[in-house]
Amino acid sequence: MTSPVLTNVMPFFTPASKSRGSYLRVHVCRNPLSDMRSDIPSCRTLNHQFKNTREVAAAITGLKLSKALTYLADVKEHKQAIPFRRFKGGVGRTAQAKPFGVTQARWPAKSAEFVLGLLKNAESNAEVKGLNVDELYISHIVVNQAPKQRRRTYRAHGRINPYMSSPCHIEVILSEADSTVKREDDGKKVARLNVRQVARNARKARLTRA
Repeated sequence: MTSPVLTNVMPFFTPASKSRGSYLRVHVCRNPLSDMRSDIPSCRTLNHQFKNTREVAAAITGLKLSKALTYLADVKEHKQAIPFRRFKGGVGRTAQAKPFGVTQARWPAKSAEFVLGLLKNAESNAEVKGLNVDELYISHIVVNQAPKQRRRTYRAHGRINPYMSSPCHIEVILSEADSTVKREDDGKKVARLNVRQVARNARKARLTRA
């Protein structure tokens, strides 16, 4: 089995052979809006269940980094659960899924532990790049299926069945949140009218002109 390798894929092209001068393309699902304000840790051929890791990634998308770290640590201790929305066949129900608006949830400790380590690695990379760690949030995270790893299991009457594993690729983009500036109050407030109110005002205007 190939062990997962944690890489930082900021260079979009990496030299494959200096003698031939060829290049090996490093595929990323999304390029950050700003390289100076983002960090992209990734992992290839991760020997973790694709379906479980995908649900973990979906649960933390858009969260602030500090909140995501706390959430995944709670999942490992079964204090909070990961809602299963897509790959939910045969998944049991639990009361911890109620805050997410679903009934099915689990505690995929192995996937949560790895994603937690990946986020901590990204946090360290962000500190090296001089980013404000307190303002980082998970702007993009994607989990893709990797080539299945093949084993075999021996059955009765001399048969052999495949015994496959489902590894995955994972990629995260951490970005600094934009600072929001409150609009200055100039005393001119524009009233927002719905369609019915606009029609009523138009009808009153026609009656007044008549």
